[in-house]
Amino acid sequence: MENQVLLACGLAAGPLFTVAYLVEGARRVDYKPFRHPVSSLALGPGGWAQTVNFLCAGLLSLLFAVGLWRSGPSHWGALLIGVWAVAGLMCAGAFRTDPVSGYPVGTPDQLQQPTRPGTLHDLLSLAGFLALAVACFVFAASGSLGWTLYSIVSGVLFAATMVLASVAFSQHPRWVGLGGLIQRIAITIAWTWQTLLAARLLFT
Repeated sequence: MENQVLLACGLAAGPLFTVAYLVEGARRVDYKPFRHPVSSLALGPGGWAQTVNFLCAGLLSLLFAVGLWRSGPSHWGALLIGVWAVAGLMCAGAFRTDPVSGYPVGTPDQLQQPTRPGTLHDLLSLAGFLALAVACFVFAASGSLGWTLYSIVSGVLFAATMVLASVAFSQHPRWVGLGGLIQRIAITIAWTWQTLLAARLLFT
């Protein structure tokens, strides 16, 4: 496969993933985007759509990682993007999250006993998030001062907002109602950074 096509996969993954989860969230009557995580869209009727969304975004990001490896800015960075693609996205699709914050309707805010798929979803997603945050710092070294500062800030903010979202989903009374919003901010930071990384390699 041509390397330009592989890099273009990284350009497309974030926007496609974002549009898909926004549309799916908007059509769910009892789903509250400010409160509920994106992963919860894989639960209940129509949950297959978000599962497919995870898998497609993961595959596109994995192809992007291959393009990064070939183009050579950083092999370590390419490996980290690969971990993000497989653990943070594809495995998030393969292992469904447990219900949280009262979605789907009729489920508790937090399960007393997490399921095995739910536990794997959380652990592998965490590995993917960490990989992407570190990738921001790794790729910060390959570019102008502006790119370096942007990548560092993106890595810090992504990590911080994901931690805060996790606190919210653990039912912290101050943040629980904003867990979904905070997670969406984190996801937007991550996808924007990946999209711009791909754009730099494609168009500069």
